[in-house]
Amino acid sequence: MNIRSLLGPLFGFGTTSKIHIWHRFEPIGEGIAGTMSKFYKVRDKESDHFVGLKLPNMDKVGPIESRFKGLNKPTEGEIGKSIQGDHVVKTHECGKTHDGGQFIVQDFLDGTLVHFRLKRGEPLSPDDRINMIVQTAIGVATVHDAGFVHRDICPRNLMLSHSGKTTLFDFGLSVPNKPAFLRPGNRTGTPNYMAPEVIRRRQSDQRLDIFSFGVTAYEIYSGQLPWPGGDARAALAHDTPAPDIREVADGMPDRLADIIMDCLRPDPDDRYDSMDLLLQKMRRLT
Repeated sequence: MNIRSLLGPLFGFGTTSKIHIWHRFEPIGEGIAGTMSKFYKVRDKESDHFVGLKLPNMDKVGPIESRFKGLNKPTEGEIGKSIQGDHVVKTHECGKTHDGGQFIVQDFLDGTLVHFRLKRGEPLSPDDRINMIVQTAIGVATVHDAGFVHRDICPRNLMLSHSGKTTLFDFGLSVPNKPAFLRPGNRTGTPNYMAPEVIRRRQSDQRLDIFSFGVTAYEIYSGQLPWPGGDARAALAHDTPAPDIREVADGMPDRLADIIMDCLRPDPDDRYDSMDLLLQKMRRLT
């Protein structure tokens, strides 16, 4: 008996017969190409509901998955189904396509990427920014409570709805929170948000997400990154102290500033041990 049959009832893993995607789903508009996948808004002909359909690019997914050979790593879709929360995208179904690919059916998130809101400099009140940060923290905590590490927390993976709800998505790089899946190796994630232990190819754990959350929160509130942006080489600066966010964000609540700066500590032992503890510190912000 393999690990998936043992964990199936717990994590919702299961077998799905191969389907022909375009027999079942009707695309609405053009698909959006990402780094490792293509995403569509579609109508599910079986339910007549509009949903999001993600089709991973197996040529790009394969080399990443090969790093975990022999560990029975769940697929992106299986991980998504295991993570359920108000500020995490809901995954309804996953499986294999008739041509050997994978598909993931999720809620369609209608809104604007937080990344675009920040880059365009769109006006956001301090309360709006605090709400985005708190909701992002809840999303990351939900991932961790489900037993996974996201590994790519950044504004590109956050959607802000028209009603002001922030939702975390994209589990393409996520892995179980187990040492075997977080061994030193290739730098994985978005360089501007990478933790020093990832950049320096050291053993890591869920605290790498806490660092990335800190960078994201810093940018959401101040409108700028704590260190100059760039590639992985530029990200080597992440093991030096970041400028205090109060220097670039006038009037920022001290409690929130302290939380963000604690997340950015280079040594993971100096950061919060968990997102749940961080959220306890945030209770008085909203």
